[in-house]
Amino acid sequence: MSWLAEHLELAILIPMLGGLCILVFRNRPKLRETSSILAGALLFLYVTRLLDPDTERTEARTLLEISEGLSIAFHLEPLGLVFALLASGLWVITTVYSIGYLNGNAEKNQTRFYLYFALSIASTMGIAFAANLFTLFIFYETLTLCTYPLVTHKQTPEAQNGGRVYLGVLLGTSIMFFLSALVITWIHTGTLEFTPDGILEGKIEGITAALLFTLFMLGIGKAALMPFHRWLPAAMVAPTPVSALLHAVAVVKAGVFTVLKVTVYIFGIDFIATQDAATWVLWLAVITMLTTSVVALSKDNLKARLAYSTISQLAYIVIGASLAWPVAALGGALHMVTHAFGKITLFFCAGAIYTAVKFTRVSQFDGLGRKMPFTFMAFLLAALSVIGLPPFVGSWSKWLLVEGSASTGHYFVLAAFGLSTLLNCAYLLPVALRAFFRPPGPDVTAAGPGIREAPLACLVPLCATAIATLLLFFYIQPLYEFLYPVFDP
Repeated sequence: MSWLAEHLELAILIPMLGGLCILVFRNRPKLRETSSILAGALLFLYVTRLLDPDTERTEARTLLEISEGLSIAFHLEPLGLVFALLASGLWVITTVYSIGYLNGNAEKNQTRFYLYFALSIASTMGIAFAANLFTLFIFYETLTLCTYPLVTHKQTPEAQNGGRVYLGVLLGTSIMFFLSALVITWIHTGTLEFTPDGILEGKIEGITAALLFTLFMLGIGKAALMPFHRWLPAAMVAPTPVSALLHAVAVVKAGVFTVLKVTVYIFGIDFIATQDAATWVLWLAVITMLTTSVVALSKDNLKARLAYSTISQLAYIVIGASLAWPVAALGGALHMVTHAFGKITLFFCAGAIYTAVKFTRVSQFDGLGRKMPFTFMAFLLAALSVIGLPPFVGSWSKWLLVEGSASTGHYFVLAAFGLSTLLNCAYLLPVALRAFFRPPGPDVTAAGPGIREAPLACLVPLCATAIATLLLFFYIQPLYEFLYPVFDP
């Protein structure tokens, strides 16, 4: 157990070796797909072996020291371990789904897809176990570069344009804001180590603290705060398994994970509260949450609707961090997990619909639930979880966020959460309800009679993650207790 915790670089090497096997078996599809699944399973098994009820923090293991206090190093702590568990577990499920989707749609360049998917997971593991801000920044940028070929997978003009927006926004925000914030932190503190209660207290204060926190939040472009959110809808030109990777497994979750790490281990929750460092970011996150929900209402394309929904839901986590209250920050961390299961199910369903009947617009779904009952029932369950209705797991994280808003006296945030929930209902529930309760539309009638579900490799993963949104409601306590000391030591 201790040996595994001392060699966290294995979490990066396993998916990289999986990528090597994918290349070796590039002309043998079955072995290539098997290699991807086995690499995911092995990574998940490795990460689960790191679980321990007494897990706090391991000493940093330095792989490369660039200068005194500046190094590439890894350590184990609860928040990173939860993120690693989430990403590695969903990698396995998404790989199985990808097999059904890619083969069902006769997608080209499948070897490249599986290779860059594996490299993206390797980058995600580097982010999860980073012991300092410099290491996290390196792997954060690597993740952007590894996911770019996935976004442009189809190689169409639309895909190339979406990829340019994706790369431009994420690299632009990182270089302009994130790197600047990192350097400023280094100058003021002489260290970038992730430290309980932060490293900035006594080094900066007042308006300087507020400006630095804002610089970090804008620089973490993967968290998709307005006005740097456009990359996420632009990336929806990618195949649906890539959308699942972006929204649930790696990219946006890497963004909000970084938000939480910076909040807890660089600033410190108490320091943010005493300096009012997050006031501007809190307002920006609330505006993002409500504005993008309204935009989602106007989108007929299902993936576009879900993309704007994700931007809104990510703002929940930024709000949790910005409230500078342990319960709210914990709610944000739990929302990282609960939203992942709900949103990956919704995207899986969108891909299954496209695979089975090639429909992409919500207006085409009238009566389709009678032909695809499992897919639309899974969509309904996941939608209820994202909305935050008990007994689905999404209700727990929203409960803590609401409690944090009330406890800190931010009643305008409390009202914003209420309005956001109503908007969630307005843009998610009609998708399933029109599919089940409206008479079949012309597109559905033209599709012919009988059940037309997607292949089992698509159907089984989406049903599994949908059921998880229900089951996890009853088993959230261990996760709550595991993460609580991070935010209220």
